[in-house]
Amino acid sequence: MTDAPEAKARSTKSELVTRLLSRKAGANLATLRDATGWQPHSVRAALSGLRRAGYAIDRQDAKSAEGGPVYRITAQPTRSA
Repeated sequence: MTDAPEAKARSTKSELVTRLLSRKAGANLATLRDATGWQPHSVRAALSGLRRAGYAIDRQDAKSAEGGPVYRITAQPTRSA
């Protein structure tokens, strides 16, 4: 018998956004836009969707004018039984 090669799990762009926001440094809109290829309004909609899903997202003002605010996930949604 031959074993089939394990299929590599594909990650979605939404999962990519979640990973970027979960980093200690967080991510600004430009970083999220470049990583996903989305338009700015789509990135903001993804942030809103994460908030609706129960994630706590912290917004920190930019340290420089060109950077824009930095967003960071500070709490995961709680799972109820």
